[in-house]
Amino acid sequence: MPTDSLPPLSRQFIAHFGEMGSKWGINRTVGQIYALLYISERALNADEIAESLEFSRSNVSMGLKELQGWRLVRLRHQPGDRREYFEAPADVWEIFRVLAEERRRREIEPTLSMLRMALLEKPGSDEEVHAQQRMREMHDLIDRLMKWFDDVQRLAPETAMQLMGMGSTVTKVLEFKDRLTGSRAKKAG
Repeated sequence: MPTDSLPPLSRQFIAHFGEMGSKWGINRTVGQIYALLYISERALNADEIAESLEFSRSNVSMGLKELQGWRLVRLRHQPGDRREYFEAPADVWEIFRVLAEERRRREIEPTLSMLRMALLEKPGSDEEVHAQQRMREMHDLIDRLMKWFDDVQRLAPETAMQLMGMGSTVTKVLEFKDRLTGSRAKKAG
């Protein structure tokens, strides 16, 4: 089923994921392969993917390896069939969690590590004292965000969705608490 035989809505979704791929740090081909697997009703083998997207088999193989490295596709075997089949996780919360963990491991942890090392250095000038203070602020913010994210990761998906649905209500509750306790006045003073 070549791309032109895919339903228009599917083609649109797949094309969008390809376009967004470069913004997310993956190439267009990988984005399109993932989008196809995500919307597919069943696991697909590499030949089916290549035919559906009109990609070379080698591009599909490389794309699948990259997606497996990100833990975004799962390998499946079909009884009586020697080919490998691939599918995306069905649970969108699991997909988000895996993406966030991989981003953390690949991007955030190295940055935190570099910041920790920089904060252990003895500054040699006023400029370095200032730079180190700015690095400390960055480290503390990222560290706090990661601790918050760890807490959110431990929530049941339903609870996390409720929390996200609260949006600005959380801010209003905190502001109300501050008014009751006079915390804002203490912070400002």
